[in-house]
Amino acid sequence: MTVRNTSHMVVRVDRVDEMIASVQELTRREILVGIPQATAGRQGEPGGEPVDNATLGYIHEFGSPDANIPPRPFLIPGVQEARDQIGKRLEAAARQAIDGNTEAMDDQMSAAGMVAQSAVRRKITEGPHTPLSPRTLAKRRAKGRTGERPLIDTGQLRRSITYVVRDKKPDGQGTP
Repeated sequence: MTVRNTSHMVVRVDRVDEMIASVQELTRREILVGIPQATAGRQGEPGGEPVDNATLGYIHEFGSPDANIPPRPFLIPGVQEARDQIGKRLEAAARQAIDGNTEAMDDQMSAAGMVAQSAVRRKITEGPHTPLSPRTLAKRRAKGRTGERPLIDTGQLRRSITYVVRDKKPDGQGTP
């Protein structure tokens, strides 16, 4: 629509359809943080039973009383500690969607995922976590490892933490 004024001309462009499409795209997207099943594999220990990173992450997050492993949560607390930073990125994504800028919206969603990924990795490194038992420390020493930090032995678990921005599944469940 064009509006005329005696001093100048103002041109306004109707971008409502573009904005609606971007906002709809935003609502169809989700950010997942954790250990994707497809890339959960680990290099096994000689003579040991292979346990993938997703299983190991679950065991550490919630503990395993049968195996005398206390909970050492890192995923949920890591994301919670970064909640404000993640929220700022998601707000920016929403603003970009309202502006009809889907590419910038996706960039902000990716930035939110990266903030969450970094926070979870930092939580693994910094803890606090229940200390390792003398038995676990002895097993590590027998393998030639001297580290005493819980959740960090080979570093594979920490490196497996990632994020993905994807379209939501229609039923809202499961991973791709």
